[in-house]
Parts: sequence; C-alpha cells; structure tokens
Amino acid sequence: MTNIWLHHRYYVHSRVLPMRERSYRNFHVHRNSGVIGLTDSADNIPPPPKVRVEFFTNEKSFKERLQLYFIKNQRSSLRIRIFNLVIKVLTCVLYVVRVITNGQSSYGQCSTESDVGWSSNSSDIDSLTIGPSICRKETDSNESTSIKWEDIFWVNRSQGLWICQLTVATISLTETVLVQYLSYKGNILQQILSVEFILELINTVPFLITIFSVQLRNLFIPVFFNCWLAKSALQNMFNDLHRVMQKSQSALGQQLMILCATFFCLVFTSACGIQHLQRGGVKQLDLFQAFWFVIVTFSTVGYGDISPDIWPSQLFVIIMICTTLIVLPRQFEQLAYTWIERQKQGGTYSSHRAQTEKHVVVCTTTLQADTVLDFLNEFYAHPKLQDYFVVLLSPCELDPTMKMLLQVPLWAQRVIYIQGSALKDSDLARCRMQDAEACMILAARNYADKNAADQHTILRSWAVKDFAPLCPLYVQIFRPENKFHVKFAEHIVCEDEFKYALLANNCLCPGTSTFVTLLLHTSRGLEGQTSNADWHRLYGRGSGNEIYHIKLGDSKFFGEYEGKSFTFASFHAHRKYGVSLVGIQQDIHNSTIQLNPGPRHIMRSSDICFYMNITKEENSAFILAHPNQEDPKGDKARLPQGAEQASRVASMIASVGTVALELQHTKVNSPRSCLNRQDSKRSPLDLPKELNIQSLQKRPSIAPVPAVLDSINIHLRMGDSDTDSEETDYSESEQTDGNWSNSIHLDYIRGFPPVTPYIGTSPTLCHLLREKRPLCCLQLATTCEHCSYINAKDYNWPNRAIIIAADNASNGLYNFIVPLRSHARPKHTLNPIVLLLEKKPDTNFLETICYFPLVYWMLGSIECLDDLLRAGITLADNVVIVNKESSNSAEEDTLSDCNTIVAVQTIFKLFPSANIITELSQSSNMRFMQFRAKDSYSFQVSKIEKKEKEKGSHMYYMFRLPFAAGNVFSASMLDTLLYQAFVKDYLITFVRLLLGIDQAVGSGHLSCMKIAKDDLWIRTYGRLYQKLCSTTCEIPIGIYRTQQLDGSDTNSVSLSMNHETEEQSTYHTNTTPERQEIAQMVRCRMAHLNLPLKDYNDCGEKKNCLSYVITNPSYDTKLVLDDIIYLIRPSSLSPHPSPLVDERKLLKKNQIVKDSKLHSLSERGEPTGADNSDTDENSDNKLGPFPHFRRTRISTILEDNSRIPVEYTHSDEDEDTANIEDSKDTEDDISESDAEEETSCSREGYKGIRGTVV
Repeated sequence: MTNIWLHHRYYVHSRVLPMRERSYRNFHVHRNSGVIGLTDSADNIPPPPKVRVEFFTNEKSFKERLQLYFIKNQRSSLRIRIFNLVIKVLTCVLYVVRVITNGQSSYGQCSTESDVGWSSNSSDIDSLTIGPSICRKETDSNESTSIKWEDIFWVNRSQGLWICQLTVATISLTETVLVQYLSYKGNILQQILSVEFILELINTVPFLITIFSVQLRNLFIPVFFNCWLAKSALQNMFNDLHRVMQKSQSALGQQLMILCATFFCLVFTSACGIQHLQRGGVKQLDLFQAFWFVIVTFSTVGYGDISPDIWPSQLFVIIMICTTLIVLPRQFEQLAYTWIERQKQGGTYSSHRAQTEKHVVVCTTTLQADTVLDFLNEFYAHPKLQDYFVVLLSPCELDPTMKMLLQVPLWAQRVIYIQGSALKDSDLARCRMQDAEACMILAARNYADKNAADQHTILRSWAVKDFAPLCPLYVQIFRPENKFHVKFAEHIVCEDEFKYALLANNCLCPGTSTFVTLLLHTSRGLEGQTSNADWHRLYGRGSGNEIYHIKLGDSKFFGEYEGKSFTFASFHAHRKYGVSLVGIQQDIHNSTIQLNPGPRHIMRSSDICFYMNITKEENSAFILAHPNQEDPKGDKARLPQGAEQASRVASMIASVGTVALELQHTKVNSPRSCLNRQDSKRSPLDLPKELNIQSLQKRPSIAPVPAVLDSINIHLRMGDSDTDSEETDYSESEQTDGNWSNSIHLDYIRGFPPVTPYIGTSPTLCHLLREKRPLCCLQLATTCEHCSYINAKDYNWPNRAIIIAADNASNGLYNFIVPLRSHARPKHTLNPIVLLLEKKPDTNFLETICYFPLVYWMLGSIECLDDLLRAGITLADNVVIVNKESSNSAEEDTLSDCNTIVAVQTIFKLFPSANIITELSQSSNMRFMQFRAKDSYSFQVSKIEKKEKEKGSHMYYMFRLPFAAGNVFSASMLDTLLYQAFVKDYLITFVRLLLGIDQAVGSGHLSCMKIAKDDLWIRTYGRLYQKLCSTTCEIPIGIYRTQQLDGSDTNSVSLSMNHETEEQSTYHTNTTPERQEIAQMVRCRMAHLNLPLKDYNDCGEKKNCLSYVITNPSYDTKLVLDDIIYLIRPSSLSPHPSPLVDERKLLKKNQIVKDSKLHSLSERGEPTGADNSDTDENSDNKLGPFPHFRRTRISTILEDNSRIPVEYTHSDEDEDTANIEDSKDTEDDISESDAEEETSCSREGYKGIRGTVV
C-alpha cells in the first residue's frame, strides 16, 4: 500500500514540473546522498542516517578493566607483581620481628605479673585462663621430656604487631581473591585447590578470625610459609619484567634465581619451624641457633651441639630433609640443562658493555677453526684493536676444535660466541649490532652451491642493514653477479673477481699470487730468520712488508719531497729509508688512488701517500746509520759530473723560451719481449755505449732522477710506447709466420667490452675485435663452416697459449680474460686463451668472450690426456687449474681438494716441463703439490713449517716451494683482504687497481721485466730503482728470483749455458723406466691425434732449482741473472693524463676520414693510458683502424700539479718512421760541445733532448 502511494505521488508531481527540470531530477534524485544515476523505481529511497559503531565494547566492563590493569597491561601488571612480592616479604619480616620480640616461651617459664598484666584489663580476661595457673616451675627433670603444647599453639603477640599483621593479611587476601576472580576460566575448583591459594588462606584467614575473638589474637599462625608465595611472586615478576623491557629472557639467570630462592625458602622454613616447635621442649632455640642447626644438618656435617629433643621437631626435620632431597635435585637438573643449552647458544653481549667497550660482529654460517683463527690473528695484529671484542654470530653449534680454541686464554677474554641467526632481530639485539663498530659477513666455503651461499650472505646483509642502518658492513661474496645486491655495503670482496685476476696476473708476472698474498698478511718479517738457508731469510724478511698510508704533510718519510715529482720522491725515499712509495691519492672530492702517477704529479702536503714497508711510519724510529753520515744535500755532490751538466742543459733549454722537448721511447718492454731480448736491441737498461763488460771494474754512472720538469710551454710528445726492439722482433715474427700477418692485427681495436656478463663490471679498456666472431668459431676442437681446425696446433699461433681448466664457465672467468687483454699489453704479445670446461657454457657467456681476440673454449677434463693434448698443453706457456666446486668428500673438509690435487699431480708427471698454476680451497693442502715421496729438501721444508707453526705464525706454509714460486694459490688467503679493510679502508681499492680489475685516471698498472746478462752492469736493486725512475719512470716493487737449491751462485756473468745441454744429454741416458713409459704413452696419444711428436718435451723433473718472491728489497740487494722485477708502470709519461679513448666508438663516428680537419673524439674518462700506441702496428697504419686520420694540437693544458703542457700530434704519412727521423734530427741539432759534455749518464737519462726556439 505504501509503495502504491509513493508511486502515485511521484507520478502526479512529475507531470506538473517542466520537462527540463523533470529530466534533471530524474537523474539527480539523490544527488545530495552521493548516489548518481538511480532509476525511477521503489529503490530510490533516501539513504539511512549514519550509525556510529563502537568497537571493543567487551573491554569496557568492570571486570575487563580490572583484567586490563591486573593482568593484560604489561606495566601495570608488573606493578601488581612487585606489590605482591613486597607484601609477602613484609609478612615474613613481621614474623621474624614477632619471634625476636617474643623471646623464649612465656608459657614454659614463670612470668611476672607485669608480663601478663596487659591482658587482665581486657573485657574477656575472665574467660581466658592465662595467669599464674599456667606458670610452672621445673621441679623434676623427668617432666622436661613432656611436650608443652600450649607453648606451641600460643604465642605472645603485642597489640601493635597484631594490627600490622592483620592489615597486611587483609590486603594480601584481597589481592589474591581478586586475581583469582579475574583469572577464572571456567574451572573454579582447580583455582581453589592450588597450593598457592591454600597457603594464602592458611596465612591470612586466621588473622581475620582474631578480629572477632580477643582470645585468639595470640594464636600461632605459620606466617613464615609466605616465603614460598614470595618466591612465586618473584618468578612472576621477572617474567613480566622481561616482557616489559622487551628483552630476551635469560633462562640461565632465571633458573639460578629460582634455585637460590628455593634453597632460601627451604632454610627459612626449616629454621622457623624448628625454632617454634622447640618452644614445646626443654632446649629452646633462638632464630640464629635454628639457622645454624639447619645449615649444619643440610650440609650433612652434623656437629651434634644442637639437636631437637621432642618428636614434633624431629618429625619436622625429617619432613624438611625429604622435601629438600626432592626439590633441590629437580632445580639442579633444570639448572644443568639450562647451562648446557646456554653453552650451545653462547653468551650475550650486554648493553652496558656495548656502551663502554668496542666490539665487532662476525656473521657466518659455519665456524671453522682455521678461518676463525686466521681472522683473529689478522684482526688483533693491529695495536689499536687490542681493546676490541669480537662477537661470533653463527646458527651452528661449536665443534670440539672451536670449543678448545675459544677456551685459549688469549681469545677467551676477547671473543664471545653467540648462536643465532642474523635474520632474527632478537639475535642481532643479543649481539648489540646497533652499537657495533662493524659487521663482517663471511661467506660459507663448505657449500657446494656457491650461489646458495651468496643468497644467504645477501639476506644476512639486508637484515643487518635493516636492523642497524649505521653499522658499517664488510661483505664477502663468491659470485660477481651477486655484488649489486649488496652494493650498499661499505666494503665488498668478491672472491671470484680477485681469484681469477690473480691467476691471470700469475701468467703475466710469475709469482704475483704469492707477492699479493704476502702483502695482505700481517707479519713482522721474522719468518725464516733462524734458518741456515739464505733464501729463507731473504724471503721471510720481505714477507713482513705491507701497504700503509700517511699524509705527506705529516710524514717524515715523504715530507721533504713536497714540490718534487712522484718518481723523485719514490726513489729517494727508498734510498734513504728503505720504503717504496707506490701510489698517492689527491685531496680532491671523489678522487681515487693512483698507482705510480709518474713524473707529471707534483707532491703536495695534502696528498695521501701509499707505501710498502715492514711497519708504518708512526711505529718507526729515525736513527742515523753512522754519526759521520753526510748531509742529504751531499747526494748531489756524489753524483757524477755529467749528471749535473745534463741537468744544467735542461735548465738552459727551459730558460730560452718556448721549446719542444722530445724524449725518446721510454716504455719498458713487455714481459714477453723482455724475456726474449736480443743483444742487438737497445733498452733503457742497456749499458752505455762507452762502457763494456771489461770496464765493469768501475761502476758506470746512472742519470739522476729529476726532481721536477720545471719549464714553461715545453711540449712533451710521446713516442711509441714500446721500444724499437719490440717492433723489430714483431716484424721478424710476422715475416716468419704467414698465417698471422699484419692484417690480422689490424682487426684489433681498443675499447670497452660491449657485452659484460654481469651487472657492476668496472670499465676496463681492452684489445677487442673490430667485429665479433661467430659463436661456432669459439670452439677450439670443433670444425665449422668458417674454421676447419681440430686442435691447438692447427692454429699455428705466434705466441704460446694459456690454458685454464674449470668445471663450468662462471662469470668470474671474465676477470681472467680482461687482464690478459688489457690495452697496456702490446698486440703482438697477446697469448691465446683456451678455456677447458667440463660443462658447455651458456650463450650469454659466449656472447661476452666473442669480442676478445684469441679466446677459445672446448669441452674436456684435465683428467683426460687427449683433451689436454687437443687443448695444446705442449704449446702452452701456463696451465691454470681452478679448484672444482663439486667435491667428492662431503665428510671431511680437508679432503675437498683431493680430486684437483691428484689431477694436477698426474699432469705434473705426464708433462714435467709445463708450468702449472693451481687453485686450492685449503691452504694446508699446498704441501701435496708436486709431491715427491723421496725428496729430502721437501722434508727439510716440512720441518721448518712445523717450527714456524709452533712459533705461532699463521703463514707457516710460505716456505713450501710451490707457494713460494707462485704455482699454487688458495682463495681463502683473500679473506685477510676483508679483515684488514677494517683498519685500511683503501686496501681493497689498491689491490683492485694493482691486479687490473679496475682502472683509474692517471693510475699505472702492474708489469714486469727480466734481468738479462747485458743488464748485470746495474748490479744492485737500488741502482735499478734509480735507472728506472730516471728513464722510464717505472717503480720497482719486488723481485721474483730463481736459484739453485745447492746454493750455487747464479749471478755470475760467466755462467756456462752449455751446462744445461750437458744435463739434457745425460738425461736421456739416465731416464728411469717410469719416465720412459710415460713418454711412450704420451707420444702414442699424440700420434693418434696427428700431433707432431717434437712438441713433447720429455725432460726430467726440475729438482735443482727453486723460485721465490722478494718483496720491497733493500737498496743494496744484488741483482742476479734471470731476476724478474715487478714494476708499477705509469699510465703515460705525459704531464697531463689523457682520457681513454674507446676506438669502437670512434669507429662508428668516423668510418672514413679523408681530410685533416680536427674532429671531436668520443672519449671516456675513467682509466688512462690509451694514448700509448702499440708497437705491433706497422708503418702503413700507425693509428690502427684510422689510417687517414690526423690529430693535430688540440689544446695546451696546464694541470695543477704540473707546469708542463702536452701536445699530441699524429701524422697520416710515415708515422712509423717519425721517431727514427726525430732521433736523427736530435743528434744533428745538439752541438758538439754539448755532446762532449754529456757523459754516459746523460746519454742514458736525457737521451734525445732537442732545444728549438718556437
């Protein structure tokens, strides 16, 4: 009926309204309600009014509010618990007061009238028979054995004490009943029959009854039982306290507290009970005597001086002893169990210690004794870290070895173990991560899946960063592709990056892995100093050198060289103090470390100097070697006269005006060219023309290192970066090898790899192919439509190959290829790289390596002889064996290298002349490399190793011959790089630059050279230092020396080279049957594979020589034949560093350049050194892919730290002969008088100086 009325009313009203207004209202009937577009129907009803809804109304009742205050609310509940504890303790105190004031029984002895007179005035005294009737006298000793029950049931309680006890009992009962009511959950009988509630009723209800009866006010009530209720309240209070403070509950502390409280309650209950029951006996006791009796009885001593004399007391003692025997063992069991669990979980670093002490947290999956000990030795080797504490956080339990290690007094007071996970905030709070000085997250080496280990590391680093954002993170990770996940960390060490870069540098500079390892380990250089072998003392002394830094203005080593060139400061600091200055960092925002910036850098007081030394300068004392030591200025007087004249010549030229100064080629030969240097070639180390071998009795002079190239508008034009000898050698190799013509090398360009295998690769300039090779051509032993070769011999490479064997193609191999294809290496010295893989690489990896020249891969295993032969092991310079990730020994970690060790030993037996470089996971397994069961010298080294281990050295393995020679390397040695980064925050960047992982503007790179017979005229390392600094501006940092085991003198110039020939001739006659069998088998397989048998070198094992590294030798160290010198070669000798030019980008912008107009180049300014041209480019095309491109003088720029501008000129015609012509012009322009003035020193140091007035 209502719906019909509404419809009718609306219909009539709509007919009256105008059409427009009607349509509007039809659409907006409920426009004020927010509902739009409702249809004309009965649903168009105005919305109902808003309703206010209240939530949690159940908590507004009186009971709920009381529950919220007494139970649910943490802080108010804690207050109630504390109040309850105080009430219970107060009742016990009042009971002790009543016992003390009551004295002995007033009913067992006659009391005076005054003693009981207070009760005679009461209204009910007539009904209570208290008075003289109960006062007796002991007239007979037999009556003493009778029990005085009235003394037991009645006590003497004063009026004030009764009021206090009644008040406390009322409050306690009220609170207990209220809590029981609020805790009711449906079973009231269970609550009423609880022990706590019954004790509460026994101790409180009798006091309420005494209100109504005066006679009962002296009734004995066992209030001392309230101590058990106090114990329960104390336990509940601690639970609420931990909850309020939001701290992890210390189970051990609470169990210990409960045990102490239980023991106290037992003693207190027993003492009070004995004291009161003895009131009915003859021998009455006070409270102290009762305590004495209880303690003596419970301790099973039983002196017998005090003993109960009535049976109620004796029965009570028996009951309490039985109770103690039941209660205490359970408490001790719980405490022991908690203690064992606590030992497993480790301790807790308290907040008080975190505020007053400094600590470092180390997070890892498993704690291995070797890893932890290595960390502790490195960490505490620094004096300023002696007061630091180390907290080990790990989810695993400690093994017996780790338990014994942490109990050593040296570490027990400074190392705290906590079992927990870094993903739990509670465990991070136990470590006080927010207050830690640093958090080091170490990767787990015992994982077969390295990606899984990295994932664990990533989550740990995220958790720590989320919990403690201000805590510095030091992260160790395996895979380089996972680095970008932890890019926020302050320091990151990627194992694969450093490992493969070290192995690659080992192929270029022998022993690099040993050299870097010794630099990263803390030592005082005392290893081997007690040995009789000279090389042990020399090698051990050099192992104490490390990298340190100091500000130039604060340094005594380098402060005097402010305003001098870097090479001048480096040489003179080494000559005067024995320290080797290897790099600097300018005080400029975002500036990075520069290794050997060269003479263009002028030292400033704000520069940070990086140097090698036994210890840092702050720990050094400066003492004159002799009291009559000459003044440092006397160095100039001791220099040859020709050197001073040469220096004056340079100053005279500078004073004329604007001149052009041209230095001839000053680049040190590459390792390969140095090793193959011919007598007819000239190099910076060659003997001056005026001197010969017969004139070596008088030591020839060496040009002084210029302090600064002080001139104005002098343009230094860089010639070819390689010497003429390299060009000649390469030209000869091209003529003898038809398959590798100059046209092949014209396809090489320098640029940044266009495809990188992972995110976060550093921009490194490399030799690349102009066009990438097809993926099918990358396979070494598989034919395709472009290539028909099936083994390494078919390729006829001009250089010997480098074979690297791995189980799979990980992205870390990219860091092995990049140093071997660095732009700093001449093109003709590039060694082919063969990847011997057990698993086929994925397409992404192949797309990366296809741009690099002479890089191949093949499927195979090092355990298969045919695979090794096809890969070209007989033609290989180095064979690198990467440790397998999949170990066949999961039970014992020390056997994880067994498959690699056995395979390497097999290769060592089959190919004794091969140079094998092996990577192991356990450093202790180095003793098995090149193992000989009957080698007496290895036994002697083993004894030295044991002695060093007994002395506490953590580098005891350093005297093993394979490690000393750089033939074996363990990735675990890189852990110290992360540890030392806590003190030396620059060390990771320094090592990355040294190994070529990163490139920086103005920074040099690691290189090496070999001392030939013609270079022995230099004689000492210090003179070599001076020679290099004055000519090529290279900084020597160490020596790789090979010598005879019998101590024969290898530095003799008249060394007979026919001796080796005689040994080889006698070898064939003395070959063992085993050796003949091996050679026969290898030749048989080579014949089967159609390989020439002459390539196999079946010479015997080299047992009479050893190799080792000398780090930062002293100035007077003698040079011997075949010494390999480690050098830090400057990126450029130009006074101003030019940016690296990516030739691939230039190729896209300048396809054909026919005119000589100036073109703006697309440059990238990260690293430097691209201005060095390669010697392998012939005269027809000096600029490689740009034969017609001409770059004239672009600008004359003066850098802040150098006053010499630089001019770059490249001609499009006869560019290859420009240097030769300029050299001739130089000799013609210099006057004869100047030429006569120049001595051999000036010819070496300032050869080719030409002065021309512009």
